Formats: sequence, structure tokens, C-alpha cells
Amino acid sequence: MRVAVARVADFLPGQRRIIQIGKRSIGVFRVGDRFYAINNSCPHQSGPLCLGRTVPWARSDGPGDVRVTGERTLLACPWHGWEYDLVTGQSFLGPGERPARSYEVSVRPGQDLNEDAALKFPDRVPGPYVAETFTVSVEEDYVVVDTRARSDR
Repeated sequence: MRVAVARVADFLPGQRRIIQIGKRSIGVFRVGDRFYAINNSCPHQSGPLCLGRTVPWARSDGPGDVRVTGERTLLACPWHGWEYDLVTGQSFLGPGERPARSYEVSVRPGQDLNEDAALKFPDRVPGPYVAETFTVSVEEDYVVVDTRARSDR
């Protein structure tokens, strides 16, 4: 299932949103002009992973040589500080621990949303009434999360 999270214009760089899809909680992050989605449960001890801070990568070519590079695409769990890559969900603490589930995120033109029957809007709950509908063209871009984990594809 694909889920429309928000209009791109309403999702500022550095912002995150936590969405609920059924029983699943997913954090969606905007880092610069890229979007990432990751399960909001830390595999270590089920902490609220997406409430943690994002940090840039630290690189080293040897002792005494440490530099910070890249964008803030590491997510640190607020409970114990375990870090996960927003792209892959890979942990860099706790060798052998399973990664956090990460999800594919895309930016789709609003006009394509009308034609996508599998697309859902998580904050909308159908009521008991159905009104007559008409075709509408939406012209803005939307952030869309594919809720199949990367490993499920």
C-alpha cells in the first residue's frame, strides 16, 4: 500500500512527521530535498526511534582524523542512542542486531494521485455516506510512502 503523507510544500527541510498506518507507526523525514521513512520502533528495545535526533556521518581515515560529512541521515534512538541509517535501517551499534525497517519514499505529482487506486491517506476515515464525485486535477507534488519494507520487495 502507498500512503500520501503531505504536500511537499508543507514538509519543510529538517522536518519529520510520524504517521500511523493501522498498527504501524512510521517516521517520515525530510533531509534537504530527499525524503526517508523508517519504522518508529527501535529494534534494540522498541523505543520510539523516530523521536530521536538526526546526526551527520562521522568519517575517519585513522587515529586523530575525524570529520563530519554528508547530511543528517543517521537517526539516534532517544532511549539508548543506538544509531540507524535512514536509508537502509542498518544499525551501527549492537553487532548482529536486525535493522529497523525502512520504506521507499517518492515525490509524486498530484495529478497522478487521482489515478492510483492503491494510494491511501492515513488521516482520513470513511464515513457512512457517499457523495457524487467528479474528476479533479491536482497540480502540486506529494510525498508518498510505500509501506512494503525494502526487504519485502
